[in-house]
Amino acid sequence: MSENENNMEEMPVCPHCSGKHKDRDEKEKKDLMNRLKRIEGQVRGVEGMLEEGAYCTDILIQVSAITSALNSFNKVLLANHMKSCVAENIRKGNDEIIDELVVTLQKLMK
Repeated sequence: MSENENNMEEMPVCPHCSGKHKDRDEKEKKDLMNRLKRIEGQVRGVEGMLEEGAYCTDILIQVSAITSALNSFNKVLLANHMKSCVAENIRKGNDEIIDELVVTLQKLMK
């Protein structure tokens, strides 16, 4: 089995996941984890604002910032996915990856 096949081998991850697995390089993984940790901090900040009785519009503005950060995370992850997983599968002749990408984009654009 090639290294690329190892990266995409099917492994049970969670009941809500596809079962596929991807080994990310440390730089990509660190960047994505840092983004998520910042978002987690923002969510905790909003929880604190709510507990302290912050004004509605102040909370809404912070939630908007969280939404923007999540959208940015998705853009980075999607770009990485297209450059690695999608490109590798197309090179191997697996055009089914295109259908998977279309379904994913439809879900993201709700």
